[in-house]
Amino acid sequence: MIRYLRRRGGDQTRLRPRVAATVDLDRVDFTEFTPEPARFLGQAACIQLEFFEALGHAVAGAPGLAEKEALSRVAGVALRRHGALIDEVRKAGGDPVEVMAPFAADIAHYRESITGADQWELLLGIHVTTGILDDYFRRLAGGLPGEQAVRVAAILAPDALGAGVIAAQLQVGIEAEPGLADRLALWGRSLVGDALLLARRALRGSERDGAERAVEPVFTELIAEHTRRMDALGLTA
Repeated sequence: MIRYLRRRGGDQTRLRPRVAATVDLDRVDFTEFTPEPARFLGQAACIQLEFFEALGHAVAGAPGLAEKEALSRVAGVALRRHGALIDEVRKAGGDPVEVMAPFAADIAHYRESITGADQWELLLGIHVTTGILDDYFRRLAGGLPGEQAVRVAAILAPDALGAGVIAAQLQVGIEAEPGLADRLALWGRSLVGDALLLARRALRGSERDGAERAVEPVFTELIAEHTRRMDALGLTA
């Protein structure tokens, strides 16, 4: 991850298909870094709430009724996930506001940072960050206790329909607006490093010796998946 953050500032925009290197994330065990349940659920629920808010802005900025309706369905998924995670907090006897409060300011600031200059940058910001963070927290949920791990992983199951809605709207813009692909490629690269840093802050004991090496394959795969999403849009990650 650190190597990626160092190199991204010097990249040049290139529009060409690439094959991303892969690591089988399912075979990388980093659940020893899963935080205790209240902390995990608080951060994950807060992230889904911010995704919902970002998608609400995207609905408001969409050009037509069809685009608004499609994005509203994606926003509904984020809201349902938030509600289900909050239900887990309550089942454990926690207070939703209390468990989310330690993360609210940082995550709200991050959500503002993905807004971008226009609707296209906002949509790509949502596409990039939901792709990275939903996948990451789903894998990290494996370290939660007992059946809670299964339930939370199911809550965060991939939303292929939502990703497809956003990708389709981005593709329309890229095909219609000359120069948009170059701008979005740069924007996507500026987003991914911050998403990875936000993900890393969720880890328990990540400061200890050897932790960086232990989780490196996870971040390698997150970057590879990000690259595949960008390539599908014709953008270079």
